[in-house]
Amino acid sequence: ICMVAHVTARNMPTLHRHEEEKFFVNDEGRKESLPSIHDPATRELSVVVPSYNEEDRLPLMMDEALDYLEKRQKRDPSFTYEVIVVDDGSKDQTTKVAMKYCKKYGSDKVRVLTLVKNRGKGGAVRMGVFSSRGEKILMADADGATKFADIEKVEEGLKNLQPWPNQMAISCGSRAHLEKDSIAKRSYFRTLLMYGFHFLVWFLCVKEIRDTQCGFKLLTRKAASRTFSTLHIERWAFDVELLYIAQRLRIPIAEVAVNWTEIEGSKLVPFWSWLQMGRDLLFIRLRYMTGVWQLDTRKCN
Repeated sequence: ICMVAHVTARNMPTLHRHEEEKFFVNDEGRKESLPSIHDPATRELSVVVPSYNEEDRLPLMMDEALDYLEKRQKRDPSFTYEVIVVDDGSKDQTTKVAMKYCKKYGSDKVRVLTLVKNRGKGGAVRMGVFSSRGEKILMADADGATKFADIEKVEEGLKNLQPWPNQMAISCGSRAHLEKDSIAKRSYFRTLLMYGFHFLVWFLCVKEIRDTQCGFKLLTRKAASRTFSTLHIERWAFDVELLYIAQRLRIPIAEVAVNWTEIEGSKLVPFWSWLQMGRDLLFIRLRYMTGVWQLDTRKCN
């Protein structure tokens, strides 16, 4: 297994963009170059929304998020934000649906990044993060399963970690407090898969976070740049590698309970997705352990 993990591993990841992915279309229909995570922040908050075939579920999430963000900006005019919808090679009208919000709110607040081909959720989030302008960056799922107003809870979690070493900190939304209720609604087989996955996460990679998979995570700009620059996994297990990297770099992490409702239409196929995630967890541990994947542990200014 170690040999397979070593031979099949890629070295340090590079952010490859197709020519069409270097631009976004503004609200007037013109192409503009995307910014970089390495540029100074010009917004207080960036919200990155990975979306794959989400034409039906995306509007509910965007309506809720933008309603909250607009009201917050009216209360506090100094608050600035952007929402980046990353269409991960969808086969439906996800980009068209997202562009309606771009035209309504303006491309300074809503931007749509359409990927040429499907990269996986981790790859889509990474592309959005590396095109963001926010001092803080929130990952939020397109299904709207987490109430957007709960951003205030993860912001409080981030605040409680201060002082942030090297301006790096992460606050994770968590559904762990809902586990008993969710087990009652699941089949025995899915419950067994869930416990098996949680055990592998704890045993191989991340011991301090109970819910690594909640798609509601808030990172400081420096933490996002540092962790996503090292990220290799581009599909479902990317959250685990992200937190594994953060722990290895001694980035403080908070876990905060959030409201969560299961929304129909999940892209997760129970058995095969869990199998792929289990393989990825094993490879994360083995590849870092054998040195084929390495972390830059030097302190940053």
